[in-house]
This record gives sequence, structure tokens and C-alpha cells, in this order.
Amino acid sequence: MQRNVSTSVVDRVYDALKAQAVAYALKPGSRLNEGELARSLGVSRTPLREAMNRLTADGFLSFSPNQGFFRKPLDAREIFELYELRQVIEVAAARIGARRADAAQLDELEAFLAVSVQAADNGSIDELVSFDEGFHERLVKLTGNSEMLGALRNINERIRFVRWIDMENGHRRSTQEEHLRILAALRAGDGNGAAALLDGHIDRRMDQIIAQVREGYARIYVGPGTVGERAQESE
Repeated sequence: MQRNVSTSVVDRVYDALKAQAVAYALKPGSRLNEGELARSLGVSRTPLREAMNRLTADGFLSFSPNQGFFRKPLDAREIFELYELRQVIEVAAARIGARRADAAQLDELEAFLAVSVQAADNGSIDELVSFDEGFHERLVKLTGNSEMLGALRNINERIRFVRWIDMENGHRRSTQEEHLRILAALRAGDGNGAAALLDGHIDRRMDQIIAQVREGYARIYVGPGTVGERAQESE
């Protein structure tokens, strides 16, 4: 019983810290103060460190001997590589999903898209980002491959600030149109066509990533709150 309680505590701390890391409430490159975090979360340092070790393995934190844990900085090369990995996963998923998805699954994806289209004009930035991630995760779910889906979810959390910037810069309408074309290709059983559309939809050049990292730092450090909170304030 004690082991289950400890696991539950670690999970809770992990979820709380990951939410702060994803939203950049933990500033890029900043050192985590274990004492303050333990007090704010109401836990001892043991479950806190277990959670931080997991977040390090998941790519959100880094650890330096004799210095402690840090929020990983925004690194253009790492983000570029995450986009490349996302591209590989989703392009493959389009081909697999076109073979495996049944009509009911495609109907569910279409219904989800219909709701997200309605939200495109007046939803908050956080809602729009959630819809965008939701479409791509549902697409990968068509494969029935839980490992692919888990990998994509980790990537999405680590590149979420790029989606925030995209939505703030008015890319939502073009994104929706591309989603609809991808769905049409899947309905037609055209895995190669859907894969080609996704390949172009996801593709990012290094210079684009560098520009978004710079904008990300500006948004994180200028003004109060996190990237997501400032996005909502600007609505």
C-alpha cells in the first residue's frame, strides 16, 4: 500500500511540474529550487526528485552534477529534430491509418474537425492549440499503434510553444484547410496522398525554427505570465 501511495504522489508531482515546464512557467535555462518546489507542492524531496528524474528522461529538464535540475533551454537544433521526428511518425501514420481506419473512426475525426473549425475564429489560443494537437494525435491513433501515439504526445508537449506562436500569428485558418484535405485523402483510402499532404504540413526549415525560438524567448520573458496566459490576454 505504501508503494502505491508513493507512486501516486510522484505521478501528481510529475504532472504538476510538467504542466509548468510545458507552459514555460519554469523559465528556459533556469535552475529549479528543490526546497521551494517541495514546499509549494506539499511533498518531500524524495518524490520531487523522482518526478524530476522522469522529466529529465522525457526531455523537459536537464541535470548537472553538483548544480541540480534545470528547465532545458529553447534549442533550435533540438526543436528542428523534434519536428523531423514528428514528420516521420505522422507521414508513416497516414499510410498505415489509410489502410486500417474504419468508417466510424473517420467519422469521429471528421466530427472533431467540424468542432475545431467552428472554434477557429473565436477560440482562445490555448483552445486552438489543443484542437491542433488533437487532430494530429487522433490521426496517429488511427494506426492502433500506442507507441507511435505516445511518442507524438511527448513531441507535442515539447514543441507546444511553436504552436502557440503559429496560432497567435494567424495560421489557424490555413491549418484547418490542410487538415480537411488530409481527412479527404484518408477517406479516399489514399495513404500516399495523405502522407504527402502531412509532409508539407509539418515541414519546417531551420531558419523558421530559429525565428520562432527568438520569438518564444521574447514572449516568455516580456510581461507577466506564461506564453499561454499572455496569448489568452491578447484575445
